[in-house]
Amino acid sequence: MKKQKSVLSKLSAEDEALFSQLPTDFFKGFKTMQDINGFMDKLFKRGVEKMLESELSEHLGYDKHSVKGNGSGNSRNGKTRKLVKSSSGEIIIEVPRDRQGEFNPIVLPKRQKVIDKIESVVISLYARGMSTRDIEAQIKDIYGVTISSSSISNITDQVMSDVEAWQTRPLDDTYLIVWLDGIRIKVRSGGKIISKSVYLIIGLNTNGHREVISMWINETESASFWMNVLDDLKKRGVKDILIACSDNLKGLTQAIQAVFPETVTQLCIVHQIRNTMNYIGTKEKRSFMHDLQQVYQARNLDAAGEAFAELETKWGEKYPYAIKSWIANWENLTAYFTYPAEIRKIIYTTNVIENLNRSIRKYTKNKLMFPDDQAMKKAVYLAIQQASISWSAKVSNWPLIANQFMILYPDRANISDTSLRIK
Repeated sequence: MKKQKSVLSKLSAEDEALFSQLPTDFFKGFKTMQDINGFMDKLFKRGVEKMLESELSEHLGYDKHSVKGNGSGNSRNGKTRKLVKSSSGEIIIEVPRDRQGEFNPIVLPKRQKVIDKIESVVISLYARGMSTRDIEAQIKDIYGVTISSSSISNITDQVMSDVEAWQTRPLDDTYLIVWLDGIRIKVRSGGKIISKSVYLIIGLNTNGHREVISMWINETESASFWMNVLDDLKKRGVKDILIACSDNLKGLTQAIQAVFPETVTQLCIVHQIRNTMNYIGTKEKRSFMHDLQQVYQARNLDAAGEAFAELETKWGEKYPYAIKSWIANWENLTAYFTYPAEIRKIIYTTNVIENLNRSIRKYTKNKLMFPDDQAMKKAVYLAIQQASISWSAKVSNWPLIANQFMILYPDRANISDTSLRIK
């Protein structure tokens, strides 16, 4: 079947030429806005039908009544009437057919019953967390068109093909830093409403840009789950990760060590501090926090070790559980001391991915629960696309950070000279 090309790009110039040829008194016959709207509806209908005719000509390879169609093996086969919804309301469009039934127009695809900008508006509203009922009311108010909840679901279902393509796209072979975290969302499953985690990974690539690598849905954390996630990254092309930052997710550190043994794991200091302070009495929180600051704000690892020894001596007997977690995770909590200040600043906390999680919550907070995993995936994916619009710029201090990575990892960083150029 011959590949079809959209003729949408031709319309702007044609419309301009059309209206420039109208006499200046053309609209004098119109008495009300309704007269103008009626004319524009007819113009819109005729324009869509002309576009469909043009697409069919491109599909067949010859114009209507052309002798080139003789013996071509396919030909025009009348028209079908199709009731569609647009920003102007309901319109009947005459859709041309071909005899072999292969023609699927780009302007108005088969089974699509909404045209103009309504589809993009529906998807945009859905991405911003509106329920199907609210979207239905909004479309009615703006366009005067009634779209059922099932139609809205069908429109947003088109996003699933984008989600699947995004989740299976090839990835870079090297990521300088990845941040991993999860967000809990309620979803209906097996007749019950349960909480599931959407796990996200953001990567800093060798061009200095952040990107959301993918998302995975699971009820629980485990080493086997994270092994599957990391194995998926490998299958999609990831060969090396220099630093992985997370909130001590269950089984993650072991999985990283198994799949990417050279990767440095850094646990989020901010989360560790919050968890630690939960064990401290209210009256002593300020004093304990002052002593704890000497540990995580130390100038280097040796100084941090000395400060922690003093902290343990002073508070260990009274608050053993506050100290215990630091001892158990010391190596992964203090990995950032190995790096210069610029890199330390972006790896000692998972703020990057927590900011993304806050954006996702903003767009999903109106959903008390999702009917299934697919609906949840659609909403989270669209929220990610909205949130990452502002990520076009490289990370702050990129040239300096890039040079530091090239010095620290001369054989692994894979940073090209072109990524350092200032545009």
